[in-house]
Amino acid sequence: MSSTEPSGCSLPCDADASAPAPAVGSIRRRAGLLGALSLLALAAAPVQAQSADFPPKKTVTIIVGFAAGGAADMAARVIGKKLGDNLGATVVIENKAGAGGNLAHQYVAQGPTDGSVLLFGSVGPLAIAPHLMKVSYDPIRDLAPITMGVNFPNVLVVHAGAGIRSFADFIAAAKKTPGRLDYASTGPGSASHLAGELLDDMARIDTVHIPYKGGAPALQDLLGGRVTAYYSTYSTAQQHIDAGKLVPLAITGPKRLPQLPNVPTVAESGYPGYNATNWYAFVAASKVPRPVLERWNTELVKVLKSPEVVAELNRHGMPPAPGTREELGREIERESAYWGRVIRDRKIVME
Repeated sequence: MSSTEPSGCSLPCDADASAPAPAVGSIRRRAGLLGALSLLALAAAPVQAQSADFPPKKTVTIIVGFAAGGAADMAARVIGKKLGDNLGATVVIENKAGAGGNLAHQYVAQGPTDGSVLLFGSVGPLAIAPHLMKVSYDPIRDLAPITMGVNFPNVLVVHAGAGIRSFADFIAAAKKTPGRLDYASTGPGSASHLAGELLDDMARIDTVHIPYKGGAPALQDLLGGRVTAYYSTYSTAQQHIDAGKLVPLAITGPKRLPQLPNVPTVAESGYPGYNATNWYAFVAASKVPRPVLERWNTELVKVLKSPEVVAELNRHGMPPAPGTREELGREIERESAYWGRVIRDRKIVME
């Protein structure tokens, strides 16, 4: 052995060799304690850093792909207010209407990657539109799921002056004058558009789709009698149903709405298996760091489970449906496969 190599002493070489050596168990306990403290310190460090850095900016923007005044806008504002209160941040709702919500989805997919911009995405652009038209984003590749927001059916309503008082009347009118009975939607490829396409397919009728840039302008033309029907969210049509200006005919989901217990579902009205629910979910640019996405999931799920938010969204027929990022990803894939088949079967093509 070279003289420069260590002597192999198990204690520091300048220690008093006559001093009693600590017990092996004591050494192990100390080592275990030190290790545990080290792990706690390491675990605490990212939390402290994350807390200091979250939200990424003091102003958080939630993009909505439809005009102000519609269901998506209303739900985003309810959620956004509570989110801002919880985080002590300013939450801004920004409406980017157009192309059935696709403009907003493209904007976020190609936008900031620090997590300061979220999208209140919808089933149309996330699961339907890519099967219908050319879009400059891939919802699976370019947008990262955070959590489902709300999931609910639409209600088929008609203008009170249309002379249609029931769902059976609607089907009869469509069969009597093929290609004449029209319905509004929130845009091409939206849930309200595909609800009409699915009914046309199952009932063997031919109605005319009239796309708008959101629920508010669609409702305006419906109330003005410029369009006959609309697959509307309950929140959008609620006050006009109560006022007798709109007649609710059928619910597009698997169950009746508690707010409209006497209005049947399409499925129970002669078309079993019909199901066209609407949903809005939180997503962000896929390049946002994973820890930030996970933190957004935590914060948004907390908001969506808060009693005041649950009560307000339920009041408008839009029950919250928070979940994990993985659950939302699977739901988008399932909905994409389902509506992709409908679009292929119907041979629907849009520019």
